[in-house]
Amino acid sequence: MGSEGPPAVTFHVTGFKKFHGVSENPTETIVNNLKKYLEKNGSPKGVTIGSCTILETAGQGGLVPLYQTLQSAVTKDNEQSSFSKVILLHFGVNSGATRFAIEYQALNEATFRCPDEMGWKPQKVPIIPADGGISKARKTCLPVDKMTKSLANMGYDVVTSDDAGRFVCNYVYYHSLRFAEQNGIKSVFVHVPLFLTIDEDTQMQFAASLLEVLASLY
Repeated sequence: MGSEGPPAVTFHVTGFKKFHGVSENPTETIVNNLKKYLEKNGSPKGVTIGSCTILETAGQGGLVPLYQTLQSAVTKDNEQSSFSKVILLHFGVNSGATRFAIEYQALNEATFRCPDEMGWKPQKVPIIPADGGISKARKTCLPVDKMTKSLANMGYDVVTSDDAGRFVCNYVYYHSLRFAEQNGIKSVFVHVPLFLTIDEDTQMQFAASLLEVLASLY
């Protein structure tokens, strides 16, 4: 089958449920509808959706389902073929944002401005104590600047960001980046605005374009 070109990139995509101040999380809609959207509009070349998961907006209390999702990415991949390329793609909402933001790093710090959905409100706590202090950063090995440029050229209002916050988004991203490094796969986190700011259809188009760009740049 080698003549059919490079193997597809398998994506394991996550979004979040509601949380304090955001009763309807756009990422829940995006991730829940992604497979259907791609079936209807045509899946980008080289893209396979391995899974779509909606996570609780929780730090410590959400670790078990998070790691089940992360683990399934490498377990399923091993069953398919050792040549598959895998990307963990996380979507989170930034309710104050006016544009899309591709996050290139996460910090080892949990400082929640409000309790998560399980009532946890850590302050200046290392996410992974074994990694050292709260200033430790983990960075994605995906070419974030190139991704941003490609998406901007497609007409999207998108920026590169080095600050994923200190709430659950950063918490999940830090765990994911560490897991990706340990398992030879890749991870990236993307912040989206509310649907009031950028409408649902545009955000669905953006998600599909993002998959296409990631598959081409892997």
